[in-house]
Amino acid sequence: MSKMKSGHSKGLKSLLRNWNSFLLLFLVLEFVIFGAANSKFLRIPLLLSSVNDFIAICLISLFVTFVMITGGIDIQAGAIVGLTSITIGVAWQDFGLNIWAAVLVAIAAAALCGALSGFFIAYCRVQAMVVTLGGSFLYAGVALLISTLSSTESYQGISGFPDSFKALTKFKLFGVIPSQLLIFAAMTLIAYLLLHKSKYGRKVFLVGVNQNAAEFSGINSRLIILSTYVLSAISAAVAGMTSYLGTAKSDLGSTLTMNIITACVLGGTLSTGGKGSAIGTALAALIIGILRFGLPLCFGVSTQYLDIPIGVLLIVVVVGRAMAQQPKVISFMARLKQNFPGVRQGAK
Repeated sequence: MSKMKSGHSKGLKSLLRNWNSFLLLFLVLEFVIFGAANSKFLRIPLLLSSVNDFIAICLISLFVTFVMITGGIDIQAGAIVGLTSITIGVAWQDFGLNIWAAVLVAIAAAALCGALSGFFIAYCRVQAMVVTLGGSFLYAGVALLISTLSSTESYQGISGFPDSFKALTKFKLFGVIPSQLLIFAAMTLIAYLLLHKSKYGRKVFLVGVNQNAAEFSGINSRLIILSTYVLSAISAAVAGMTSYLGTAKSDLGSTLTMNIITACVLGGTLSTGGKGSAIGTALAALIIGILRFGLPLCFGVSTQYLDIPIGVLLIVVVVGRAMAQQPKVISFMARLKQNFPGVRQGAK
């Protein structure tokens, strides 16, 4: 039995490595195809400047992966981006808080939003889809309400932040690599260590595989589930700070949801829980970001149609994964009948 479990574990790890290799190959192919279509795509300064357009997807999807591994889903993160952004702006401009105090207030508000949704999901057993859908409307509404407290018209947004705050996104390592990319690398490392190298990560996986077994093992599964929503909300708060420092608006992040979920699924996270990879999600998020940058630049695709290829990508991955599992089931049943003839007789 232990050998079977060990073999199964090795098989999953091998599959995960192969999938990450496939994602890396896909990313390289994007560079080859877009670079061949338009040489401007390969200009490093232009390519790196595009990071700001999709960095929010990269940051948030890393920790939505935690949520999905537990068997949940988070579609409220985009609304929390807007809530964070407008909270910082109003607290600083209209309430006179120090900019860094305003940042702490915004992060605390985001964490509270994640904890509230996580509480209903983990402790009240309400479906995650229902709670986070309601949360997306609730937090977007709260962000809009906060914007009415500002002396600036909501459609204009709040700007003019201190240089010390804007330096978070203006800094470039060696004069080339933007700070957003450095933040993404740091958060990818944090997500990887938490998920794959810590006891907390093992608990997240076990809860996703079998919540009852996790409870019998002495794991507080409800607290683990709640914590994943808090982490997801905090990542949305970080995205709200690092992506849109130029202007604070209440509706920022409203279009991120499908891209975030696609990045998680494309990265190898099962929608049913129990499996996922921080590295896979990071690679998938980059694939989506490069796709959204390359299609308009190299093939003239209008930005309003960019959700179409992302949606197609999501469907292809989900359907392809489901079809790929069918031969495994058939092969397993065939081996079962060979090893246990009684199963064949019982079927008759």
